[in-house]
Amino acid sequence: MSETTRVLVVDDHAIVRSGLSSILAGESAIKIVGEATDGKEAIAKAAALQPDVILLDILMPRCTGLEALPLIREKAPEAKVLMLTVSNEEKDLFTALKYGAQGYVLKGAGIAEVVNAIKRIAAGEVILSPQMAGSLVSEFRQRQNSKEEMDLSPRELEVLKLVGEGLTNAEIAEKLFLGESTVRTYLSRLLDKLHLRNRAAAVAYATRRGMTSA
Repeated sequence: MSETTRVLVVDDHAIVRSGLSSILAGESAIKIVGEATDGKEAIAKAAALQPDVILLDILMPRCTGLEALPLIREKAPEAKVLMLTVSNEEKDLFTALKYGAQGYVLKGAGIAEVVNAIKRIAAGEVILSPQMAGSLVSEFRQRQNSKEEMDLSPRELEVLKLVGEGLTNAEIAEKLFLGESTVRTYLSRLLDKLHLRNRAAAVAYATRRGMTSA
């Protein structure tokens, strides 16, 4: 990852695109490398530009952000995708994380929150708007453990819980007195068992199961 975060802005509203681009261009650590008006254009721009971060709206004509997301991840696998949308529907959140998004922020967020989210997902963190994280907790703490979760070993469950609490592999290794490579192995196994695509999806899973202490 370069010191300057290269960002692609995807939104069907010209005012939103230009506004975001203008404001973000004022950040010394952020460079706007392109804009796209819908999912299809986003796929092409992501492939051509290989940005570090993609700000992706959901509700767009021709091809929605969620429809485009799997192909964006395929064409630009190193890019981090931050959903920036008006949709507070949990199904959209879960679908976005399932397809590989690293963040989900509502458009009502202030520009400082958006800038912070860009910097943090560029650094490898998972970012959710507080409203969305809260809805995850309230809904999924009522659900019973799934059969897939029961297939996890006790150590895999421990790793999943700590991933859900935001710990890095190194922090988990220290807490559980394991090697970092061993933690990566446990994480890989639990992702496979739970049919989760990445760490972001594991965070959402742990949260919705009420496994975190938050």
